Amino acid sequence: MHDPIRLGVLLSGGGTTLRNFLDEIAAGEMNAEVAVVISSSDKAHGLVRAENAGVPHYVVRRREFENVEAFSDRLFGLLDEHAVDLVTLAGFLKLMRIPERYLGRVMNIHPALIPAFCGHGMYGHHVHEAIVAGGVKVSGCTVHFADNKYDEGPIIIQRTVPVYDADTPDDVAKRVFEQECIAYPQAIELFAQNLLTIDGRIVRIQQPE
Repeated sequence: MHDPIRLGVLLSGGGTTLRNFLDEIAAGEMNAEVAVVISSSDKAHGLVRAENAGVPHYVVRRREFENVEAFSDRLFGLLDEHAVDLVTLAGFLKLMRIPERYLGRVMNIHPALIPAFCGHGMYGHHVHEAIVAGGVKVSGCTVHFADNKYDEGPIIIQRTVPVYDADTPDDVAKRVFEQECIAYPQAIELFAQNLLTIDGRIVRIQQPE
């Protein structure tokens, strides 16, 4: 059994992924602790979730910084201060630059099967609206390592859901989020056990001994 992995959670909205992490930790299903929560908006409900859980939390607004580099320096400086092992993006909507020391230590979850329905402007409900409008029959979620391009980092885990003819975007969103709640903790646990190796565009998953 590994020591609890220290997570930094970056969010911009409701904090449903943060809630999932906290629930998984409380249930003993995830050997981790949320060390810090950082929001790009002071109106994010995720800050309330962090406050209620006793987790240190900060607001770092992009508009208060001259450029993306200064903004990113503040974000990763806070993560350093809280000795974070892994940064988890949980609906964080601002562009940032990941410094070299954190490459391979930042994960993101996307509510579709990358490389479909991803990239600039494809986030949250926009994704599910595009999926329904596109008439696709299968969707899902993707956990991947983040790099400095939108939704292009190496894929760790994907889980699928069916899309039915009568589905609304809300129907798809609900089904996908159920799989997100499984996939993200799985990916974090694999990272915590040192079972992930990045080989170019491929993440190789070792079998636990």
